[in-house]
Amino acid sequence: MKFCIAKFEREEHLFKSVPSENTLPAWKKHLGVFLSTGFYSGFFPVAPGTAGSVVGMVFVYLLRDSGTFLQALSAVFFSVIGVWVSNIASQVFKKHDPQRVVIDEIAGVMITMIGIPLTGYTGVMGFLLFRFFDIVKPIPANFADRKLKGGLGIMLDDIIAGIYGNIVMHLVMRSQI
Repeated sequence: MKFCIAKFEREEHLFKSVPSENTLPAWKKHLGVFLSTGFYSGFFPVAPGTAGSVVGMVFVYLLRDSGTFLQALSAVFFSVIGVWVSNIASQVFKKHDPQRVVIDEIAGVMITMIGIPLTGYTGVMGFLLFRFFDIVKPIPANFADRKLKGGLGIMLDDIIAGIYGNIVMHLVMRSQI
């Protein structure tokens, strides 16, 4: 974690932009980066998307006994907030889909686990299924990844990957594999 924060501090210059009509207030930039990077887990030096998915699994663990409705509501909350903060982060980092932005992975893995009883087996399986669908990006996730811009474009491919993961998880649970 110290490495992630140190890397973030080295990149503090990203927050000092040239004044223009579209300049965001500093508090909004800091909040956007903090949330969009999954509490700075996106600054992890290796596989930041996987690190963000681990953060998402922490939320899955915390919500494990809360019921399907609250799990779904939490995933929707992260998805909606994710669109907003991902849009901010893409402006701050000056990239369409910065690798550091991992709130999409957090929301996606939470979607994968909606309504799934959490055990070691289902947790690992859900995590791996989400990462698989996130990396492969089957239709229409690949379309969303290529064609949509801004926060919605950043979030939607992972939301779709999470839905695919959730469908497979429910099929596996029903077949008792």
